[in-house]
Amino acid sequence: MKFNPSREIEYRIELARSFLQDAEERLRLSDFKGCVQYSQLSAENAAKAVIATRRTPSWGHDPSAELLEVTKELSAEHRESPARLAAICSQLAPEHARTTYGEPERFLTPWALYDLEAAQRSITLAREAVAIMNEIIASSSERSAAL
Repeated sequence: MKFNPSREIEYRIELARSFLQDAEERLRLSDFKGCVQYSQLSAENAAKAVIATRRTPSWGHDPSAELLEVTKELSAEHRESPARLAAICSQLAPEHARTTYGEPERFLTPWALYDLEAAQRSITLAREAVAIMNEIIASSSERSAAL
């Protein structure tokens, strides 16, 4: 598959925003596991959208290390927010497996792990991740248009 940066960025932006919408809907329905699951996917794809401005993102669920590498290639005024986005991804990444499998060693299903507080915490992080993505992508677009 040939890498097409603009298509990859658009694709990841759409995933990040759509998963955030799904998380919002799951929270509204009191589906706390679903809210956490979609929040994690939203943050992951927000980070991958930023990574795609420089290279093809990997397939892993924790793109924080990759994002920090890309951060070195960004201008100085844009290094703080990607570092925060990486921290969000790192914090939410373990939820990918937990929302799917629960905690088998403790015989806890995914539905037993999450409550309203966990859902609100994760969706707050996802909202922040998408906001950071929007800021970085807008800045990158403005810079490209100026060239």
